[in-house]
Amino acid sequence: MSEFSREVVELVWGRQTGAGAAPSPFRRWSQGFVFSETERTALEQFEGGPCAVIAPVQAFVLKNLLFNAENANWREISEEEQKSLLCSTLSELLESACQSQAHTFSLAAWSRRKNADVAVENADPSQPEPSRSTEQHTPGESRSHTALPAEEIGFDRFHSLIHKQTVSSVCELREVVLSLYDSWRNKFGVLLFLYSVILTKGIENIRNEIEDPSETLIEPVFGHGSQSLINLLLSGRAASNVWDGDRECSGMRLKGIHEQASVGFLTLMESLRYCKVGSFLKSPKYPIWILGSETHLSVFFTKELALVAPESPSEQARRVFQTYDPEDKGFIPGTLLEDVMKALDLVSEPEYVNLMKSKLDPEGLGIVLLGPFLVEFFPDQESGVPDSFSVFHYNGLKQSNHNEKVCYVEGTVLLLGFEDPMVRTDDTPVKRCLQTKWPYIELLWTTERSPSLN
Repeated sequence: MSEFSREVVELVWGRQTGAGAAPSPFRRWSQGFVFSETERTALEQFEGGPCAVIAPVQAFVLKNLLFNAENANWREISEEEQKSLLCSTLSELLESACQSQAHTFSLAAWSRRKNADVAVENADPSQPEPSRSTEQHTPGESRSHTALPAEEIGFDRFHSLIHKQTVSSVCELREVVLSLYDSWRNKFGVLLFLYSVILTKGIENIRNEIEDPSETLIEPVFGHGSQSLINLLLSGRAASNVWDGDRECSGMRLKGIHEQASVGFLTLMESLRYCKVGSFLKSPKYPIWILGSETHLSVFFTKELALVAPESPSEQARRVFQTYDPEDKGFIPGTLLEDVMKALDLVSEPEYVNLMKSKLDPEGLGIVLLGPFLVEFFPDQESGVPDSFSVFHYNGLKQSNHNEKVCYVEGTVLLLGFEDPMVRTDDTPVKRCLQTKWPYIELLWTTERSPSLN
């Protein structure tokens, strides 16, 4: 392997020992970005693992399709439109990862070898050799788009056949990404794109952002993508946590999300109280959310932009309050009330703060609860969110879809108040995941069975 390949391998898969050593998930990750034949704007995932890249790319594909394109029938697009949509999305994600002020991007691409014996095998998939017969295929290329790599291209061979290609402007990046369309679609497209994001971001920059220096972006036994990888694609930063901002805990600086994301993230793990997703991910710029289960990622989306209106004062207050409550206990020490009020530009003169302490903590327990704080300073604020709207759910795994055909599942959401009578719908993982943002949500799907989170 080249030096850059070894560094990428250690970051993604961990340190490999012995010749021919390879993480078992490598085969499952060896697939391209392939659109479903039954849902022309949906990407297919052939086996478990690469959803950590495919689901974020799908989410941004939907963002660009629903809100940046003029196509009225967003579910029916031509092959040329598929090509443009995918490549513009991949370029956007690479731009998000770029930390260079000079806009220098590095792509992982197939290398060319001059040796005639291997010229066909090592050729760039996007640049077929004129002398090659129609029966010969490049690394990662096949007649049908399957999950399995070509038999002769194993872990070590794959990494010996790629090199770093540098481009120096956004305009050039978009042109090169478009020219590599066949590479993105064929056998190793997902890995080539992942490596391109890593090289563009910078290996050292990613290591500095990941909390645990021993963490790999892909779990080497089961092949799940790490939260750092998901956050890298969603926000451009490989933070290990999903809360807003950084937090200090027992002398350690724990890194989170620093600004509102374009696409959101919700997780079933929050309903089980394993984590707390901050508002930068819960309330993104566009009404599209990646949904995380214990082992898989899918996408929930709607065209209802009222769901992602600018942050209201009460939402801002909740977010700021929670930054002073890192363990998510629902309260802060009374001594921090002045800091919270200053952060929210509320009157924070000592006399007034002491008055508020007495009012918010009448029993003198030395704490201030979030609920009474919001009621005192931000009462009766209307959210402007509609009570009902159409939604869709995407799951890229064939086996998780009806008749093993990847299709969006359409439904209707009802957002109820806590005093409203509950509609009798199933208590499904999808619903429990969405309840971390909308506690009184009800879902009515057009299909006989609810969509799967796994």
